Amino acid sequence: MLTPTAPLGTLVLLGGGDDDPMLARLATMLPSPEAAIEVFTTASRYQPDRTAAAYAHSWLQRGCANVRHLKVDEHHPADAPGTLARLRAAALVFISGGDQERLLEFLAGTGFLAILRQKYQAEATFILAGTSAGAAALAEVMLVEGHGWRSLLGGRVEVQRGLGLLPGVILDQHFAERARYPRLMHAVLAQPHLLGLGLSEETGLIIRHGHQAEVFGDEVVFTVDATDHTHSNLAELPRNAPISGHGLLVHLLVAGQGLNLATREVNAEF
Repeated sequence: MLTPTAPLGTLVLLGGGDDDPMLARLATMLPSPEAAIEVFTTASRYQPDRTAAAYAHSWLQRGCANVRHLKVDEHHPADAPGTLARLRAAALVFISGGDQERLLEFLAGTGFLAILRQKYQAEATFILAGTSAGAAALAEVMLVEGHGWRSLLGGRVEVQRGLGLLPGVILDQHFAERARYPRLMHAVLAQPHLLGLGLSEETGLIIRHGHQAEVFGDEVVFTVDATDHTHSNLAELPRNAPISGHGLLVHLLVAGQGLNLATREVNAEF
């Protein structure tokens, strides 16, 4: 049986909030100031052009002038030849926040997504970055429904498949600020083979080789691991009854610490 080859590209994921520290870090990771940056605003239902222009201005201030808006939406198909050509030439694709379900709507099953995966897999200098919904959609599974304490009730959490560039993971964003602990724990108990990651705002992960994750930012990254849980009542739980789970493993990680996504081991220093 062949072992899958680790991707050569880099993923950078932010939990939302102020993107400027992330943009500054991405600027230092580019192979050159002239490298092509494509801002991808498909998740932004309203004013995507304004969103892209704001990001371009931020990068221009950091010496990166080759920034363009890569449009994929109701009027711009993902597999348009010009769009695919620009994607192939990109050194960094940055996915903005908004509604992550739109990313699946416009990208699932496209040649665009196939090229994005190929670049991440095979190009050592390629960077794929996302903030908020743009980060959550890159995981194998993404949370799309679940609010507050009600997320600890049966039937009150909904997940969908993500774009799958980060397999084995379910990722939530704005995590501490929007009190999303209950819904991530519920989702991981329902699918214990997945590792739950909760990214607080202004906080994120730089993931190299598909599994070596380094925490950056001002707040906390939460991990929820139900691999060795000893009890869950989800199988027979009626809607709106409280969930029960025993033996979940939780970690709180801060800047400079690391996580091996393959072994799920944490490191006090990256």
